[in-house]
Amino acid sequence: MLYINYPSWIHPEIFPGVPFLGLLRWYGLMYVFAFGFAFIALKKQFKEGALESPGRSASEDELTSFIATGIVFLLLGARIFSTLIYDTSGKYLTKPWLIFWPFDESGRWTGLQGMSYHGGAIGGAIGMIVWCKIHKRSFLQWSDAMCTAIPLGYTFGRIGNFLNGELYGRITKMPWGMIFPDAEKFSPSIEWVKNFAADIGMSVEQNLMVNLPRHPSQLYESFFEGIVLFLILWALRKKKPFDGFLTGMYLAGYGAIRFCLEYFRMPDSDLGFRIASDPAASISQNTSLLNISTGQILCALMILAGIAVIVGSGIKAKKEKAE
Repeated sequence: MLYINYPSWIHPEIFPGVPFLGLLRWYGLMYVFAFGFAFIALKKQFKEGALESPGRSASEDELTSFIATGIVFLLLGARIFSTLIYDTSGKYLTKPWLIFWPFDESGRWTGLQGMSYHGGAIGGAIGMIVWCKIHKRSFLQWSDAMCTAIPLGYTFGRIGNFLNGELYGRITKMPWGMIFPDAEKFSPSIEWVKNFAADIGMSVEQNLMVNLPRHPSQLYESFFEGIVLFLILWALRKKKPFDGFLTGMYLAGYGAIRFCLEYFRMPDSDLGFRIASDPAASISQNTSLLNISTGQILCALMILAGIAVIVGSGIKAKKEKAE
């Protein structure tokens, strides 16, 4: 068989079926790891003097309050953006208190399901700007350090998505394609479904819906958006030509990597493709590079923003040096 079944022993809960402890979820624990590793990387830069400014040193208290402010605003932005932009039901517009309500309509604990990366990035940026204004620190200098630290945190976030069995990719014939239990199923009466199953050695029954293997796109993102981007920025942290360079590199780098990986990731079913060469194209298949998702549009804006930050910061640094 040219596919892998999603491990049956993986559950969203850390202690499934155990009273009270069953409320603990891997996704939440991954956020703890993410913030913890980001703090370690930020503190390493602090010790290297990356946050020092002429005539003024930085303190550990400032470091702690800076990252704490960024985390709070990041979580707020991620949740609000997810519920208001990606949810098409409209329930959060009429009942905004549900945005931070961790129970479903039956009173069952669900946690805060649904966090948007792009919303988190916007929220985190606002938080850092507010903190820098209050403490009279250079936003570009401190955001460079933060942007170098945070990619490794996304590694854990995407692992959390994998453990939740969510944000899986489009169907694939690759031997590492994985069958996710909650993925959309297809009728075996459809010709392409029948041929697809035959190509990967999957037996199908005429009256049963077929669950086809998909890209484990969460793991792709964990590696490239997290580990690879982190290593690139970490290697550049002592070689940046001016403040703002690493911030721009992060925005453009993440945007470019995520834009490419979106071709493997499954778009939101209720949003589909924002731009489509074929309006009838299935979101489960990658039939054209011209089928663009919401995430890719936002990533394109990130790339442009990153370039603008690098160019603008470079011009500013050049003027200051000339003075």
